[in-house]
Amino acid sequence: MIPWRLLDTAQIPGNGGELQLHQRDGEFSISIVGGGVLMNTHAHGSEDALAELACSQIAGRSRPRVLIGGLGMGFTLAAALCHLGPDAEVVVAELVPAVVVWNRGALGEHSGHPLQDERVLVREGDVAKILKEERQAYDAILLDVDNGPEGLTRKKNDWLYTIDGLTASFAALRPRGILAVWSAGPDRDFTERLRKVGFQVQQTRVRAHNNKGELHAIWLAEGGH
Repeated sequence: MIPWRLLDTAQIPGNGGELQLHQRDGEFSISIVGGGVLMNTHAHGSEDALAELACSQIAGRSRPRVLIGGLGMGFTLAAALCHLGPDAEVVVAELVPAVVVWNRGALGEHSGHPLQDERVLVREGDVAKILKEERQAYDAILLDVDNGPEGLTRKKNDWLYTIDGLTASFAALRPRGILAVWSAGPDRDFTERLRKVGFQVQQTRVRAHNNKGELHAIWLAEGGH
């Protein structure tokens, strides 16, 4: 079997961790040193579903605005664009600048180079900062950050899934806005936190790739004032 080849490394701001971009033939993977593979271009069905489930509920609204926390390999962004009209705006918050660079390069070919879409605005930085600053700004917020409520790469990401973080997401949503959260697995306590904040919650399970592979969890939570 052809071995993986290391293409680049990048520091994760704020925690000293390191991401690595690998390639094997036409396949790419992103891993964290000491923590294993985070994502690869072969399996992205649940990332697609995250965007499809959320954006299909708001696609008919006038000038819908979407915030995506975590660019990853661009599949969630690409799927969101497919389910939104030409008047939509999608803001992507990515903490690691190198991940944006990777997506603008050869990695982006796998997702169809969604960063080139004129509806996309990239903000390099922590999505938590955006949530703390904006009110009633988005019709949907999609969070695919750090493996979900059980964080893996950065301790500060845990805030997003606390009562305070979910309250900030609730406040950043427009009326009947949708918070969609991806996770590597289910979390009953997280579901209860969503409800406590005021969201109406639905959890679904999605396979990683073509109805095969690991079962991931997606929460759809309707909120907003």
